[in-house]
Amino acid sequence: MTDELNVNQEAENSEEITNQLDEQVVDAAKEEEVAIAENAAQAEAEEVVPQIETVKEEVAVVEEPVTKVPTKPRYVKEVISLEDFDWDAIGKKQLNYSSDERKKLEDVYDKTFSQIVEQEVVDGIVVAKNNREVVVNIGFKSDGVIPLSETRYNPNLKIGDTIEVYVESQEDVNGQLILSHKKARLLKSWDRVNKAFETQEIITGYVKCRTKGGLIVDVFGIEAFLPGSQIDVKPIRDYDIFVEKNMEFKVVKINHEYKNVVVSHKALIEDEIEQQKADIIAKLEKGQVLEGTVKNITSYGVFIDLGGVDGLVHITDLSWGRINHPEEIVTLDEKINVVILDFDENKKRIALGLKQLTPHPWDALDAKLAVGDKIKGKVVVIADYGAFMEIVPGVEGLIHVSEMSWSQHLRTAHDFLKIGNEVEAVILTLDREERKMSLGIKQLIPDPWTNIADKYPLKSKHNAVVRNFTNFGIFVELEEGVDGLIHISDLSWSKKIKHPAEFTKIGDSIEVIVLEVDSENRRLSLGHKQLEENPWEIFETVFTVDSIHKGTIVSSSDKGAIIALPYGVEGFAPLRHLVKEDGSNAKTDEAIDFKVLEFSKDSKKIIVSHSKIFQDVANEEKSKADTDNKRKERDQKKSVKQNNDNLERSTLGDIEALSNLKSEMQKSEMEKLEAMTKRAEDKKAKKVAPEVVEEKEATPETENTPDVESTIE
Repeated sequence: MTDELNVNQEAENSEEITNQLDEQVVDAAKEEEVAIAENAAQAEAEEVVPQIETVKEEVAVVEEPVTKVPTKPRYVKEVISLEDFDWDAIGKKQLNYSSDERKKLEDVYDKTFSQIVEQEVVDGIVVAKNNREVVVNIGFKSDGVIPLSETRYNPNLKIGDTIEVYVESQEDVNGQLILSHKKARLLKSWDRVNKAFETQEIITGYVKCRTKGGLIVDVFGIEAFLPGSQIDVKPIRDYDIFVEKNMEFKVVKINHEYKNVVVSHKALIEDEIEQQKADIIAKLEKGQVLEGTVKNITSYGVFIDLGGVDGLVHITDLSWGRINHPEEIVTLDEKINVVILDFDENKKRIALGLKQLTPHPWDALDAKLAVGDKIKGKVVVIADYGAFMEIVPGVEGLIHVSEMSWSQHLRTAHDFLKIGNEVEAVILTLDREERKMSLGIKQLIPDPWTNIADKYPLKSKHNAVVRNFTNFGIFVELEEGVDGLIHISDLSWSKKIKHPAEFTKIGDSIEVIVLEVDSENRRLSLGHKQLEENPWEIFETVFTVDSIHKGTIVSSSDKGAIIALPYGVEGFAPLRHLVKEDGSNAKTDEAIDFKVLEFSKDSKKIIVSHSKIFQDVANEEKSKADTDNKRKERDQKKSVKQNNDNLERSTLGDIEALSNLKSEMQKSEMEKLEAMTKRAEDKKAKKVAPEVVEEKEATPETENTPDVESTIE
């Protein structure tokens, strides 16, 4: 790598030296030319001066007065002063052109130059062509070369044709003009494509390759899509035959967002085809028999080419018998005769038929065949509602699912028959005009309900198979065609069943007893719990009110819980009766004691409670405590009464003494009052004022007396 760099460096240095030498040589040559030019100009100037003097003398001679003699005009050389003389023009060729002539010549000369600008599209002329390249002249100093592959869409390109090219570079490192025809086409291709789409212009494209569903076509340098359905009016099976060929197209769709172009070759010939279709349809008549070619086969029918117009033979019109696919009757490109069933001139649709060319099989059906006869056939179609049996090709009968078994529970035809089965059936109805027939296979065996009362008398016990569940009970099958119902209430004496699935499973065997027979409506009412005696008569003696039993919580809900009690019976505990002594609620699968609150044999209901057990104990203790308290209170009251009686007896003498003391005190006070009154009267006479004072002093003493009395009392 280092050696290469050194070599490159030396090459660059040598090139610089060469350039410098060239510049020096050029400069020396220029200086020499200037010197030679200056010497030549000086020599010419020396020769011109004597000529100027001679001209002046001649002019002076002419100006002398002489007799004018008519002579031919001669050229007189213009005299130019030294000041106006153009010394730079000495030694150069002098051309005398007017300004207009000179301008024209300049215009002609300018046209010989080509203004070439890079990254622009220009027109060029093909000047040479070989197996690999095309040489193009664009009026530049050199010609450009483009690959021949860029012009493969135009195999007729020849020398002298005009072609568009894109100028990539005026000169490369080798001094070569670089052109591209592909880029020039791409720059103008979308304008051309849009114009071709608007004007419905027919364009030529090159089929590059095959792709899924069609072909890729080069149109003006753009890759367009040609769908397989747009190649030709007839279905094309092999797309490869069109690859690397030039074809004519019409632009039928442009997606500007995704830069997608769809072209069609079929559109070029559609107008002609439409005219052919109109001519052919105008000549068609219903019932007309035509020859056509099988053009396409689908799962629903066959398309027939009638010579420019297509018709459809539906799968049901190919054969009187049932077929799975049209390929069982026809093959591609086969020529067949078809009959016209119907056609629509506006929609240009033609309905054809093939089976209509042969007699209908119903017309050849045995005339002796009647209702009640037994016939054999093959099952060709099965639906949920029944099966179609083919007696002969084109003649079928329906076996309804209800005519397949005497059983009443719901089934489908798939449970009895399969496609391809050879079966025997009985004709139930026969309509030759409508070409319909109904059949039955259950009529081949006796009706089990004919002597049902003898087979299944009341109270008789049997084994049955569980066939179906409903919300109200179980349907069981005693034998083929004989079904019965076990009501959900007749399943168990002790358990409350919400759905039959809690009790048994479909397909299990169950023992039943006949409760009721309705042969007219083909109904049997069965029971299972009736196989045992009613245990509720015994439960009545066991689960008495207030009796306590061990129970397990089976399930719970917002209202309460189901309790499994001894002997297989279940009870119900309201939610408020599930509270335990510690305040928590009993949980599912917990085994605790329950007290019977209510028992009903008729409604088969037992109400139990756990909370009531400890609540009753607490109530008993409280009642006992209340009784003891009341007894103690009565004894206390009795003791108090006796004490009061004794107290009354002991204080009676004291009361009498107090009464005597009170009397004595009242008597003493009265005596004092009288004495005071007497003294007051005595003083009145002597002095009124002092008497009044004495009376006022006496009043308080009188007022204090009631207080003493009240105190005594």
